[in-house]
Amino acid sequence: MALAEVGDGAGTKALVPSAQRAMPGLLLTLMKAGPMPKRFPPYLALICLAALLLLASAALAADPVEIEVTGVEGDALENARQALALPYGLVRDGKVDRLWLDRFAKQAPDKVRQALQPYGYYKSEVSARVVQTRDGKPSLQVVVIPGEPVRVTEVTVELKGAGAEERRLSRVRDAFPVKRGEVLLQPDYERGKGALQSMAQKLGYLDAAFPRHEIRIAEDRSSARIALVLDTGPRFYFGPAVIQGAPEYPESYLKRFVAFKEGEPFSYAKIGETQLNFANSERFKQVVVTPERERAENARVPVVVQLTEAPRRTVRPGIGYGTDTGARFSTHYRDLNLFHKGHDLDLSLYAAQRLQGFAGRYTIPSSSDYRSSTALQLNLQKEDVTSYLSKIVALELDRNIGLGRGELATGYVRLLQEVFTVGNVNANSRLVLPGFRFSKETFNDLVRPRRGYAYTLELRGAHPYLGSDTGLIQGIAHANLLVPLPWRLSLQTRGDAAYSLLNDPFSDLPPSIRFFAGGDQSVRGYTYQSLGPRDSSGKVVGGRHLLVGSLELLRALYKDWGVSVFYDIGNAFNNYADMRLKDGTGVGVHYYTAVGGLNLYLARPLTSGAGSYRIHFTVGFQL
Repeated sequence: MALAEVGDGAGTKALVPSAQRAMPGLLLTLMKAGPMPKRFPPYLALICLAALLLLASAALAADPVEIEVTGVEGDALENARQALALPYGLVRDGKVDRLWLDRFAKQAPDKVRQALQPYGYYKSEVSARVVQTRDGKPSLQVVVIPGEPVRVTEVTVELKGAGAEERRLSRVRDAFPVKRGEVLLQPDYERGKGALQSMAQKLGYLDAAFPRHEIRIAEDRSSARIALVLDTGPRFYFGPAVIQGAPEYPESYLKRFVAFKEGEPFSYAKIGETQLNFANSERFKQVVVTPERERAENARVPVVVQLTEAPRRTVRPGIGYGTDTGARFSTHYRDLNLFHKGHDLDLSLYAAQRLQGFAGRYTIPSSSDYRSSTALQLNLQKEDVTSYLSKIVALELDRNIGLGRGELATGYVRLLQEVFTVGNVNANSRLVLPGFRFSKETFNDLVRPRRGYAYTLELRGAHPYLGSDTGLIQGIAHANLLVPLPWRLSLQTRGDAAYSLLNDPFSDLPPSIRFFAGGDQSVRGYTYQSLGPRDSSGKVVGGRHLLVGSLELLRALYKDWGVSVFYDIGNAFNNYADMRLKDGTGVGVHYYTAVGGLNLYLARPLTSGAGSYRIHFTVGFQL
């Protein structure tokens, strides 16, 4: 028997070089197009634009030396190509050192044979030669005859130590990715080992290691046996958490951010979660969470949290432009430690062409959970858009309860006084709106996410018995899904739906409670809040219900840029029998900064008579 790998308790040798696949950049092509028909099918527009992106992204920059490998495919091919990466200096200023390339070609068969072994090919035959292509460039051509791969005839995975009977660890062992009778794939073997050790450490077995980890390959290189032993060692637990460096905050407030309790099984995931909780509070410039393993007593690990406070008071002016609001100016004041109790006072004054107002929020954190709080909000707002004029005074008391990671439940009572003009109606309304809202979001990055989802469900109502001018019940839902695709593509879908039950005339309902469509975050290609049912004079007055959907295909471009194509459809309406959905399509350009993306869209409405192209501009990613 020939020993391919023998464990020594210090970890398995790295047999597979990490493969990083370089993706081709996207070439932007300017094309002349003839006049579009009045009604271009939306699905065809989306398909054509997506095809343009895919074809452009498939274009490759010319390489000075072509490398061609035949005879294998999939991950084995990628690993072989990585092994044949040209050494630095072989190509200088676009010129190839031919003597060096010839020496490299002689080394290529051994490099490829070694690169194929992790995928079970131990009897491969490889030849390589350098030829000239028709355009005069050198080409390294490698031909592989892989032979029969090595198959696994025996797999033994054993658990020892204090955690040998742990059910979660046993499930990981039983799901070991290398099975008897399969081709020996060493990346799967390493993945299985990593999963075992990771789960053991997650359960508090910090000394978990492999005293034995062997892959024995037969002399004829046709079969292999695997023997793996994980010794968990003793289980460790969390000791006391000591917080240093934030004397201005009470200790009871700071303890809210600690994700573990003394006596729980030790977990590095809980250490990371604690650091993230403190960092996301915006109150600290630096957070260092250190488990002091060397000071552990009776298998209890003390943890030190070292904090550097950020300024508690900030004043931030802002100036910008949005196609929904027009040019805008704002001033934002925030005190993150009011009364030295961690209370949060947030005040904003904003003025735009179509929206002016003041917003204030005072938040009292929960004494037990950093995600829970009680807040009082005051909003004074004037909004003057195409469909309506509205002046609002609103006071809201809400109670937020954190249910889990990314989950928030909110119960609230809103007092709303609104003076408005919609269509030919001038009126005022008083509403007392109790409601409940549940939201959940999970994104891998809030500035430039590549995968994740978010949704919000809300139920609210009003009744004259509670002091309102009218009675109603409304259900509102919003969802957003982001899915990564190959070739640096991603698909974002968005949906909004709302339904109202009224026991009074619709004309008594203020604009802030009605539903409209159109604008940057609705159906692009149409003016903000310009879609919905119309009155007898033809003016948009909003509707009882809402239905909006969006599909957007995005392509990452270079490091900080991206392009996209999209299709939006939706409208507000009063009953489903008269529902008339409007749609639009277009393209977008995105530039990503440290504070969020800058998104510029060119959209075209697909409804006859709705106008021509419209530009939309937004900042940030909408959850």
